Amino acid sequence: MAGQVTANDVRREFQIAALLFVAFAAFYFLPVGRPRFDSALTEALALTKWYAREHVVLCLLPAFWIAGAIAAFVSQASVIRYLGPRAHKPTAYAVGSVSGTILAVCSCTVLPLFAGIYRMGAGLGPATAFLYSGPAINALAIILTAKVLGAQLGFARAIGAILFSVVIGLLMATIFRREESEKAARAAQLPIPEGGRPLRQTAAFLATLIGILVFANWAASGDEGIFAAIQGAKWWLTGGLGALLAFMLWHWFALAGSRIVTLVAAVALTAIATRGNATAAVFVGVVGLAWLTAGREGEAGEWFDQAWSYTKQILPLLLLGVLVAGLLLGRPGHEGLIPSEWISQSVGGNSLVANLFASVAGALMYFATLTEIPVLQGLIGNGMGDGPALALLLAGPALSLPNMLVINSIIGPRKTFTYTLLVVVMATLSGWLYGAIV
Repeated sequence: MAGQVTANDVRREFQIAALLFVAFAAFYFLPVGRPRFDSALTEALALTKWYAREHVVLCLLPAFWIAGAIAAFVSQASVIRYLGPRAHKPTAYAVGSVSGTILAVCSCTVLPLFAGIYRMGAGLGPATAFLYSGPAINALAIILTAKVLGAQLGFARAIGAILFSVVIGLLMATIFRREESEKAARAAQLPIPEGGRPLRQTAAFLATLIGILVFANWAASGDEGIFAAIQGAKWWLTGGLGALLAFMLWHWFALAGSRIVTLVAAVALTAIATRGNATAAVFVGVVGLAWLTAGREGEAGEWFDQAWSYTKQILPLLLLGVLVAGLLLGRPGHEGLIPSEWISQSVGGNSLVANLFASVAGALMYFATLTEIPVLQGLIGNGMGDGPALALLLAGPALSLPNMLVINSIIGPRKTFTYTLLVVVMATLSGWLYGAIV
């Protein structure tokens, strides 16, 4: 009957009213003018500004293009064959668990890549193994941990991170095995695509994109070995791979040579005009790549559409998450709403509570690649125990508040909560056992 009000209508209106009341109360009682709140607000904006300058252009934008390439060029049948719910488990988990030695990315940069392989049919177990290992098993970070914080802690971090990725993946697949079985059944009914680009071309194209991401974000280690040599040549390597990418776009994707030459010249001129500002040059390259591919028919247009889809979904959530994380916890060396002495006082000794606190704090904080090491060095100097230190190292780089918001949009709240809980619990127990042994 027209105009009849149902119980659902009433419930929805009450929910809207409750949200409006909460928003009004939050603004009404906003503690503007109090030093800690004003400082925390400044830290939130400062962290978001730093994140936008240091990570969006060099890390996230290339990652979006890689995720778009996976969705556009890698056949779903291939992903299902090697990473699907019924794939050969040793192979699938081996690929997921060692990926971090190649991808030196943070907990946010790995998200577009995770979304790409998961939506293409990868099983939940191998996909979450990749999600954890991407930021956690970073060869440079592990070496720097051993050098700065001690060989024992570096070795424990390496072993723990590799085992975590496999165990978490297996547990996720087991807990959600019914959904995984349904996913495998649907995958078995998919038709096998015909034609497509040769596998060697797709592999070379993805390797080039990943190489650009890795070398553009190669961090200084203070060492004089191979890592320092790569650091010194990182922009030559990135530029060489960029030139190779331009050749592939012309030769394999039949994009206009004149446009590609124009883009290459624009990137080079930007680098010269800004006196080697890599971020500006990469930004021009990314915008130019969109100019080359947007609105085109065929593979190039599909690549842009997929990359843009991931950008729209993930980037706003990441920026919101970084803003909230900065408000609560501030930046390294700067306080947010939560006083830093609370954290320092709560991670001393080796109790389960101290290890749990370190795991939860690490899971909420945002760590860029390698930044967890100086933060941990300062906490250890203020009395942090060995166990909580390992717990933070195992939970912190792989999780963050922005990371959780995006994972929720990809796999849903139940799986996100389960994944986060597994990381926190395993990091807590591992830290407690490590602290008891050492």
